[in-house]
Amino acid sequence: MAKMVDRVKEVMSNPERIRNIAICAHIDHGKTTLSDNLLAGAGMMSEELAGKALVLDFHDDESERGITIDSASVSMVHTVGGEDHLINLIDTPGHVDFGGDVTRAMRAVDGAVVLSCAVEGMMPQTETVLRQALKERVKPILFINKVDRLIKELKLTPEAMQDRFVKIIAEVNKKISDIAEEEYGDKWQVNVQDGSVCFGSAFHNWAMSLDYMQEKNISFKDIIDAYEQDTWKELGKKAPLHEVLLNAVIKHHPNPLESAAYRIPKIWHGDLESPLGQSLLKGDPNGPLAFCVIKVVVDPQAGEIAAGRLFSGTMNKGIEAWLNRAKKNVRTQQVYIYNGAKKEIVENVPAGNIIGLGGLKDAYPGETVTIGEQDPFEEISHLFDPVITKAIEAKKPSDLPKLIEVLVQVGKEDPSIKVEINQETGEHLMSGMGELHLEIIENRIVKEKGVEVSTTPPVVVYRETVTKKTPEQQEGKSPNKHNRLYFTVEPMSDALKQAFKDKRIHQGRVKKKDEGLWEVLRECGMDTKEARNVKNVFNGNMLLDDTRGIVQIGEIMELVNDMFEDVMKQGPVANEPSMNVIVRLVDAKLHEDAIHRGPAQMYPAVRDGIRAAYRLAGPVLFEPIQTLRFEAPAEYMGEISKLISNKRGQLLDMQQEGASVTVIGKMPVGEMFGMSSDLRSATGGRGSSFVVDQNFELLPHELQGKIVKQIRDRKGLKQE
Repeated sequence: MAKMVDRVKEVMSNPERIRNIAICAHIDHGKTTLSDNLLAGAGMMSEELAGKALVLDFHDDESERGITIDSASVSMVHTVGGEDHLINLIDTPGHVDFGGDVTRAMRAVDGAVVLSCAVEGMMPQTETVLRQALKERVKPILFINKVDRLIKELKLTPEAMQDRFVKIIAEVNKKISDIAEEEYGDKWQVNVQDGSVCFGSAFHNWAMSLDYMQEKNISFKDIIDAYEQDTWKELGKKAPLHEVLLNAVIKHHPNPLESAAYRIPKIWHGDLESPLGQSLLKGDPNGPLAFCVIKVVVDPQAGEIAAGRLFSGTMNKGIEAWLNRAKKNVRTQQVYIYNGAKKEIVENVPAGNIIGLGGLKDAYPGETVTIGEQDPFEEISHLFDPVITKAIEAKKPSDLPKLIEVLVQVGKEDPSIKVEINQETGEHLMSGMGELHLEIIENRIVKEKGVEVSTTPPVVVYRETVTKKTPEQQEGKSPNKHNRLYFTVEPMSDALKQAFKDKRIHQGRVKKKDEGLWEVLRECGMDTKEARNVKNVFNGNMLLDDTRGIVQIGEIMELVNDMFEDVMKQGPVANEPSMNVIVRLVDAKLHEDAIHRGPAQMYPAVRDGIRAAYRLAGPVLFEPIQTLRFEAPAEYMGEISKLISNKRGQLLDMQQEGASVTVIGKMPVGEMFGMSSDLRSATGGRGSSFVVDQNFELLPHELQGKIVKQIRDRKGLKQE
């Protein structure tokens, strides 16, 4: 194996021969089988192990499958035309509750292999992973898996098989042109002619692409014959999956130098003319350091290991580095590369690679590691926000310190779980994507970490927003009466809301010229001057500074930003997060002496002013709504529509294909508890559901008062 490490090291510093890729697909379309095969093919895992690893399907709890960083990131060397190439592969989960993992993987890679099952075709989750890839400007290629089932189960002729492929490819291409930005929609279409579509069977270890078939002189008929004569085992020798697929990856996916030119402007919003900007665009190993963390795993021997992509500079061990989100200094310890699924310690690694790094305490996924303070990478945003919360506490008081430690760790390992730790009340809140998500995390805490816990029934996270503009500006004054700030609050225009939903507006405090942001705001109907007044974009809300000629305004802006974020996290109606709210600072009277306008004076003034303006702007609650796709045998059609209407839901679409029915419905998350067991009993265990979309809609007026009262009671707030 030592020889392999040397080969990895050799290619590592030649970026033209590196490909960083992720494998992504709908649940159960065969990702893990495929990854195991690629490893075995590259000689990194024994053939018999590849067989065993397949037994570990996704359905056992994730922890038993050991989806740690080791199985998540794998490096292998593949030779094409006598040249070694290094392929860094990230395997991603398929269940929608773990979609956060897919988004994070996309940050680190430049290409995606999208898997689609030949029998089921394109599914909701296939579309979601495509959306996540294209949002980060990651180029897709298509692998149509499970072709053996078309032959053995459906007994299709070569013509019928080709028709089926054409249909799947057309669906995928339509999605690519719908979702991708204009210039990539056409450029990134996949097609059979150039070999950016492969098909095969990961289970039986063979694959084909048009160029490979021509080169080796194999036809569709040969494949069908092999199954009919039961000689399919030889297909794996004739057309080995890893060779066909990795050839396609090397041919169609960009290397880190090519991708940097168009990916960096999308994921990094600093000054592209600065030394770091220039180095990022070139992927320069001699430039300033920039490393983006995508996953943190606690290794029993080595402590916390942060895996991620090195976009610029060279990573050495033992250097002083800066965490731009946690705002603190750290010293790097070991630098790892992945050799197969094993970690190897190396002295240093140049830009363009996916590596592991020890010593980054307090680094969460999405962290940007640089030398000295720099602009961080864009926050890794997920398609769906956590909408379900449970309070969790330790059964034995003596376990409390351990529980806090475990919750911090869980928050790092899966950042789509939000953890709030309240030392005073001892109540810790855990929010996730759905019931299953929280259940799995809870199991993990009990099983892996050995802490006995009790949890409350899950509650829903609502959003607060406003319906009209504050009639007149509201004053907030500082406790010493020397500073007065005046605010108004108003709802966002539909164009702005849409821009947030499409992720065209990036979050964060606006420190300097930001042409990109201003451009989008102008397209949404703001005038140029107004766009330049935007000081902060936080969780889908905006702060504008509309004051004029106030000398000290620059000195207090950071304090105003802090409290604006604070009120947006906990709105005045029920302390729930706000969305689609525009807050304007319209005027200010400030004490000229800086000593009289410190945080203790400014914080209450800002908070009271914004809250007062918010209360007069017609505040209401929005509830989370999920759009679900149900699948079941046709005879349960009535049962499913009854289930949807019983849960205050809306039936959007119903289609029957053969003996099965697909129903699309949307329902308030607040009514969905116990949904999976209701669905099982309504369909005799034969129905399944997937989340297709999630958004927030106005809670019906007749429920507003009741829900606000419930939330305020639960949070111990006084009823006003």
